[in-house]
Amino acid sequence: MTPNLALQKSPLPLACWNWKCALMSAIVRSTVYAVAMMHGALRDGLAVISVEMVYVVFTAGLWAGLQQMALNARHRRVGDLMIVVGVPGLSQLADWLLHHMVGAPMPQRALLSVCAFTLLSALFHRHVMRHGGFLTGERSGSIVDDFRRMPRLVLSFLMWPGKLLVQLPERFGRASGMKVTA
Repeated sequence: MTPNLALQKSPLPLACWNWKCALMSAIVRSTVYAVAMMHGALRDGLAVISVEMVYVVFTAGLWAGLQQMALNARHRRVGDLMIVVGVPGLSQLADWLLHHMVGAPMPQRALLSVCAFTLLSALFHRHVMRHGGFLTGERSGSIVDDFRRMPRLVLSFLMWPGKLLVQLPERFGRASGMKVTA
């Protein structure tokens, strides 16, 4: 039995867990925490980083797995909406509830910043996954190939808004039934 088949027959949280995104998120977020805590006590900083890594490895893998499942939605726009709004919204709600339960409310400015970053991150996830990167299961490539493709994926993501603007007259023309000529 291959590992992919084993995951498909496992309980739901593991069936949609994306280990590649979990690993990437743990590395990135732990690095951010390490830099932010450089001037604090080493032992306290390592404890926070350890807790953050365990939490992020589980949750980021779950959220990314749910986003990957949304790629298979019958309607592409519904899947994209789930990837960019639904799953990140659920993630932010879970984070907010966790902070609230432990008595560590997040200031409004921090909450807005986290939401903005989450939206940008979700758009990037959508872009990368729609181009076959950082997928697990049947459609996955090696993580080495994913990292090799990353510079092109980042560049195409950064160019995406400009490409949309260039295509806007054509899309508007198609939607209204008019023929647009350049």
